[in-house]
Amino acid sequence: MNVAAEPTPSTELRKGALGLGFIVFFVISAAGPLVAIAGGFPIGIMLGNGAGTPALLVATVLILLLFAAGYTAMSRHVTNAGGFYAFTARGLGGTAGGAAALLALLGYNTMQIGLYGMFGAVSSGFLQTHFGLNAPWWGCSLAAMASIAVLGYRQIDLSAKVLSLLVLGEYVVVLILDLAILRSGGAHGVNAVSFTPRVFMGGTPALGFLFCFASFIGFEATTIYSEEAKDPQRTVPLATYISVLLIGGFYAFSVWCMVIGAGADDIVKTLNALQDPTTFLYTLSDHYANSTLTAAMSVLFITSVYAGLLAFHNSAARYFFASGREGLLPKSLGHTHAVHCSPHRGSLWQSAIAAVVVLVFIVAHADPVLTLFSWLTNVATLCIIALMTLASAAVFVFFRRQRVREEGSLRVVWFPVISGVALAVVLMLAIANFPLLTGAGATLSYALTALLPVFAVIGVYLARRLKQRDPVAYARLGNSRL
Repeated sequence: MNVAAEPTPSTELRKGALGLGFIVFFVISAAGPLVAIAGGFPIGIMLGNGAGTPALLVATVLILLLFAAGYTAMSRHVTNAGGFYAFTARGLGGTAGGAAALLALLGYNTMQIGLYGMFGAVSSGFLQTHFGLNAPWWGCSLAAMASIAVLGYRQIDLSAKVLSLLVLGEYVVVLILDLAILRSGGAHGVNAVSFTPRVFMGGTPALGFLFCFASFIGFEATTIYSEEAKDPQRTVPLATYISVLLIGGFYAFSVWCMVIGAGADDIVKTLNALQDPTTFLYTLSDHYANSTLTAAMSVLFITSVYAGLLAFHNSAARYFFASGREGLLPKSLGHTHAVHCSPHRGSLWQSAIAAVVVLVFIVAHADPVLTLFSWLTNVATLCIIALMTLASAAVFVFFRRQRVREEGSLRVVWFPVISGVALAVVLMLAIANFPLLTGAGATLSYALTALLPVFAVIGVYLARRLKQRDPVAYARLGNSRL
């Protein structure tokens, strides 16, 4: 009797599934443009340098463009769903790569899970305000989690189509408000006060920088989708530059319009007078536009958080996939779905971890925004800045080893050094000010920051264990798709 051999599980993602536009949409949705404009920047303006925030955003874009120069140069040599992990392994070696892999898993999972707190809170409030439904925040979060699990399990282009519609709506409503403010002349006329040295250096620019960098989290995800991109050597660099410029331009212009709308000298006082600073954008909309636009914003704020949930779910699933395929985590994680060619097991792991963590916060009766969202998303911000710092060092070392290279020294030596130093400074500022960022006590805040070295050490251990068990696999870390 002949027994048919079971087919070997595939480790290939769906090739050619994503064009330039879809990758850009993934990146922009992860950045959560409406969440940043309505939720993040009002608090950043209060705690940072006030009306000078638009200038800080321009400075942030310049630093990220320096980072992107080396990052995109190396992306032509590394086509791997491991993103930062793969870059670090190729540039700094397998041990550092193992640390980066676990930092990435910590960062993308905490960002995704933390967003469930925000989603649940705003959805519950919306249902109560507009429909009189008393839905608990956790019910909304678990419903979103179920749909995210389905979309993440299936084909990547299905997720991309959902995200593209949501992100376009976010941009449209905010730009309509921006134009309405400028057309009316704002509170005291249209001016460039935000970009003067006095205003730029006013308040606490260091804290303002942290909010600016946090608002760009997700732009680096272009390389995570390189295996599924059409012509990745061209698409990934283009998507990275376009994403930074689109996100940065949108943020700087819109925050400047917010300053014009409230008045440069009055915006901090106005925000401090509000019981909830995240309602500031809605008050501007009611004043300069109309209630219809405000209602649309409140709906799109919810969909913006949902888009971020989906984007970070996909990123986390691909880090699980890449780590499993190369032997750091169980090999089964490196298998793709027979039909969808998706990292379905990584997706299931992410959904399971999210469910467990959210359930812990539900049982503890924790505030979904002040604890689940604030604690976890700020940990994620630290992780991503640390990974970007490692990636800058990896680019520098990788190209220093190349005897012959097409890229000039400015792009692969000086720019990575400058961006790496700047990112390291931002990371230290973030750690020093972590209690202020999270709103938690110093002991708890620094316990949360301790997760980074703990996970890095676990990654080092996994890499060294792989080296003992399979030296060939260890030597190929970050290289499985080259």
